[in-house]
Amino acid sequence: MVRILCNRILKSSKSYFRLGMQSSSRCFNSRAQSHNLIITKMITALSPREHTQQNQSIRELSSHAHMANDYYNQSVTIETFDALCEGGYVKEAVQVLDILEDKGYVVDFSRLLGLAKLCGDTSSLEEARVVHDYITPSDVPRSYHTLIRMYFGCGSTDDALNVFDEMPEKNSETWCIVMKGLAKNGEGELAMDMFTRFKAEGNKLDKEIFKAVFFVCGSLGDINEGLLHFEAMYRDYGIVPSMEDYVSVTEMLAACGHLDEALQFVERMTVEPSVEVWETLMNLCWVHGDLELGDRLAELVKKLDASRMNKESNAGLVVAKEKVVKKRQTIRDMRKSPSISFTSGDTSHPESDKTFAALRSLKMQMLDMGFVPATQVCSQDTVEEEEKEEQLLFRSNKLAFAHKMLNSTARSSITVVQNLRTCIDGHNALKMISVITGRELIQRDVKRFHHIKNGVCSCRDYW
Repeated sequence: MVRILCNRILKSSKSYFRLGMQSSSRCFNSRAQSHNLIITKMITALSPREHTQQNQSIRELSSHAHMANDYYNQSVTIETFDALCEGGYVKEAVQVLDILEDKGYVVDFSRLLGLAKLCGDTSSLEEARVVHDYITPSDVPRSYHTLIRMYFGCGSTDDALNVFDEMPEKNSETWCIVMKGLAKNGEGELAMDMFTRFKAEGNKLDKEIFKAVFFVCGSLGDINEGLLHFEAMYRDYGIVPSMEDYVSVTEMLAACGHLDEALQFVERMTVEPSVEVWETLMNLCWVHGDLELGDRLAELVKKLDASRMNKESNAGLVVAKEKVVKKRQTIRDMRKSPSISFTSGDTSHPESDKTFAALRSLKMQMLDMGFVPATQVCSQDTVEEEEKEEQLLFRSNKLAFAHKMLNSTARSSITVVQNLRTCIDGHNALKMISVITGRELIQRDVKRFHHIKNGVCSCRDYW
């Protein structure tokens, strides 16, 4: 087995979670309270389940929660760890990991990798570094891939590249993960440098590495280079493009906002475009506000495969895939600190009046700076222009940012997770809000991170 060192010999980050065996009653009680909190959260995570075995676990945990504050009398076991991971309680799962080690237990490798994935899904960087301390990669390169994805998911490209550089052997999948991870975190130029390095080290180019190249070129907005690589696939490397490759190039062109070029590319394809090609172009037309072309393509998609058009698609909304939606729905519970979810026009929150007022104030300043709401992204033609602007102003991502601005220290960065792709109106608005407030605004949508600072986004306005 190979041990990733990464200067972690002393496991310096572990002290953040280890409470220690101290004789003072104050420290002892603090630890016991922490364990009671873990038990309580386990009960919350498991209580909706109706299986007999799980209900029995709940009764046992309830009993433990009412015991005296003696750590050794509380049955913190591997089942505790599993339940916390299943419930998405990342911080508490890492605490239990520490407790189990104190008791002499060893958490198996697959469970550790599962927790690492949770850390990446929830952008829990501090917890991710602690989990990394426990992992001794053995299944090369799969376990390394999990760590690299974990760090990219947390927005730490440096940590991800450290793991990459220390890998004893790399394959094509490794390079693809790194290139896409860098591009999603606004490091497209560095991602292309990795491609140059891939070739310089004598690696064989395949379809997957070219898909990564198309993704990176799309993130950079460099469609010319992307098309040159597409031509080189067959001309220089003898790789015949598949329909999946055509989908990737279509997405590269349309994601950059070059919708006409994307349409021309599809119409000139040497094979009949599949419904996936047309659906990709349709979705990105709606993302970039070309509703007329998007609607025309929607009619074509309906004819080819009506099952692909659900209620949201018919309304001109781009919805995440089901597995992505499920992951986003649990993000609130999985993050290390409590978070709040918003829907467009949501007035259910206690501070909604303040949030709406803050957005109206920001809008006045944005208009003074020359901001023009992109009302073309609203699909309701019968609604007046003023009402469209109101709908855009109170969309879920703007509500979330405004709420966090009101409840955070001045000029601190703000991160919001969104389960849809960013629309052009929201993107332009956030750039101006970053200038007005002097904050870095970080938005994680279903495709990538958007790091917005001083009116400039890491995606370079191509997404």
